[in-house]
Parts: sequence; C-alpha cells; structure tokens
Amino acid sequence: MNPSFSLAIRIVFGVFLIVMGANKFFHFMPAAQMSEAAMNYFSALMSTNTLNIVAIVEILAGVSLLINKFGALMMIILMIISINALLFHAFLEPGSIWGAVVLLLFNIVMLYSYKDRYTDILRP
Repeated sequence: MNPSFSLAIRIVFGVFLIVMGANKFFHFMPAAQMSEAAMNYFSALMSTNTLNIVAIVEILAGVSLLINKFGALMMIILMIISINALLFHAFLEPGSIWGAVVLLLFNIVMLYSYKDRYTDILRP
C-alpha cells in the first residue's frame, strides 16, 4: 500500500475514533432518534458500562494510530467493535448504517496496511 495513502488513512481514522469515543463521554454530537428495540439495547449497554469500555477502546485505538504505536494490535481489537456496530445497525437501526460501514471499511484498510505484522500469528 502506498505509504502516503496509509498515513492519510491512519490519521483520518485516528481522529475519527477519538471524536467518536469522546462523544460517548461528553455527548457533543446530537443523538439520532432510535427505534424502541435499539434504545433498549443501547440502554443496556449504558447501564452495564459497556459503552464506556467501547469509548475507551475507540480513544486508545485512535491515539495509537496517531502516534503509530500498537496500531496493529488495536486494529484487531477494534474489529470486534466494528462488527458489532455493523450488526447493531443492520438489525436494529438500518437507516443509520453508513457510519458503521465507514468504521468497518477504515478498520479493514488499516488491517491490510498492517498485514506484515500479522504474519507470525497467522503462520501454521
């Protein structure tokens, strides 16, 4: 992958993750209307503090991308959140799925850019 493209994606994705993670704590972006099922699920995440853990992981992943340390590890951890966000929107809030799709695509691109670092764990 082109190093300039990889750097640009890494910086944009890092800022995106920090903003989205910080929004879970400070609520500076307005929340969209959700269906009752989505609100029940979201309420459960909030009441069990799972959403705080997601926010911390997003912020740590964003910072790791910006400083270029532990990015490969954080992209693997973040893939769990990306897939869950996509599934949440696909089944409970399909009208607002595009943010989750962008998150997943950025995550896949970054995983691909770190592919050399995964060779040892993928060897038989």
